[in-house]
Amino acid sequence: MAEDKLNTNPHRRYNILTGEWILVSPHRTKRPWQGKTEKNATEKRETYDPNCYLCPGNSRMGGAKNPDYKGVHSFENDFPALLPDTEYQSFEDGLFKAETETGICKVVCFSPNHSLTLPLMEVEDIQNVVGLWKKEYKELGAKDGINYVQIFENKGAIMGCSNPHPHGQIWSQHSIPTEIQKKSKHFKDYWEKNKRSILTDYLQQELEAEERILEENDDFVALIPYWAVWPYEAMIIPKKHYQHIGQLSSDEEKSFAEIIKKLTIKYDNLFETSFPYSSGIHQIPTDGSEYPEWHFHMSFYPPLLRSATVKKFMVGYEMFAGPQRDITAEQAADTLNALSNTHYTLE
Repeated sequence: MAEDKLNTNPHRRYNILTGEWILVSPHRTKRPWQGKTEKNATEKRETYDPNCYLCPGNSRMGGAKNPDYKGVHSFENDFPALLPDTEYQSFEDGLFKAETETGICKVVCFSPNHSLTLPLMEVEDIQNVVGLWKKEYKELGAKDGINYVQIFENKGAIMGCSNPHPHGQIWSQHSIPTEIQKKSKHFKDYWEKNKRSILTDYLQQELEAEERILEENDDFVALIPYWAVWPYEAMIIPKKHYQHIGQLSSDEEKSFAEIIKKLTIKYDNLFETSFPYSSGIHQIPTDGSEYPEWHFHMSFYPPLLRSATVKKFMVGYEMFAGPQRDITAEQAADTLNALSNTHYTLE
């Protein structure tokens, strides 16, 4: 198939990091929309909420009290998905197999200001978040029995976020998660064949193509990945071949913060709403191995498709066969690139 036909004909695209394929159906964007539509509700929040369990000085649901923090703040989750002291046990009976899992879960408050989100924060304040991510990755990863550290943010109620205060989470655990195992295999296969990071070569090809690039600075590139599943999925990749965020210099922390802010402003401006997403950083496990093939990256998976309220769900074919999307990665990039770099609430 000629490349110029990709935006009109159904086709499959290959994800070089997981080995999975995605079905792309751009011709379906011409069909009439008769699905759910809703009005966009504008939400205005105060800088402090006395009922918020993440605001400074407030009591949390678990009974602990937050300090009067002035910047970023982290603490162990009061209701964690993983516990650090669970005694190891395994079970196997024919085709039934299970084992206990241990870990430490933390909450990271991005700001004491209840009304903010990353696109509305100052670059310096986002850099402080990056600095805390680095610190937590190093400290948690150094603990015995912690072999992987997952940093992530669920933004917005439709992404399962239970509190609007600007925050993310860190889950660290004994086992290495499935997504990391899949990516490790493809990183290693490419490294052993080419002695280069697959994302180094991929990023070079993307910069030459100039079709899916959203933002670029001296140290990072934000783009719509060629194999994107979610309508406006994006990835931030460091230009240098770094295995984890702990390798970033102070200047690179600022560059990372700048590009996070620019990308999330574009998201908010798309439908003039506080754009929901799940974002996460994938980097090397902390099990003591070197992983020279790994190249850390941050992904954003936003569900919005046609408006501030019309969402993309994984249903039907996607649940039973494989992921599918209608608008192409190139069309998504064109849409985001046409937007202002100034947040819509400030224009």
